[in-house]
Amino acid sequence: MIYRIEDIEAKELLPGFSGRFVHGENSTLAFWDIKEGAALPAHSHHHEQTSQVLEGRFELTVNGESRIYEPGTVVVIPSHAEHSGRALTDCKILDTFCPAREEYK
Repeated sequence: MIYRIEDIEAKELLPGFSGRFVHGENSTLAFWDIKEGAALPAHSHHHEQTSQVLEGRFELTVNGESRIYEPGTVVVIPSHAEHSGRALTDCKILDTFCPAREEYK
C-alpha cells in the first residue's frame, strides 16, 4: 500500500502532539508535528521505538539520561525503557514502533 503523509488525517494524542500514522502488520510509523513547549510525560511501553528528528530541537530523556536531538539524529529506545521529553522548538519527528501500536489505529 502507498500513502501520502499529507493525506492521512492527523490525530492529536497529547496536547501539542499531532500525529499521522501508517500501520504495517508488525510496525507503526508515526509522523509527528509537535508544538514548541509541548511535553511528553514519562512513560514506557513494550514496543521498541526509534525516533528521528526531521525538524526542530527536542529534549528527550531515556532511562534518566537527557539529551537534545536535532535533525540528522536517531535514537533507539528499547522496550520498557522509561522516556519523556519536550519540544524546545516546533518539531517534526518520525517514530517507528515495533510491534505495531494498536492503540494508534
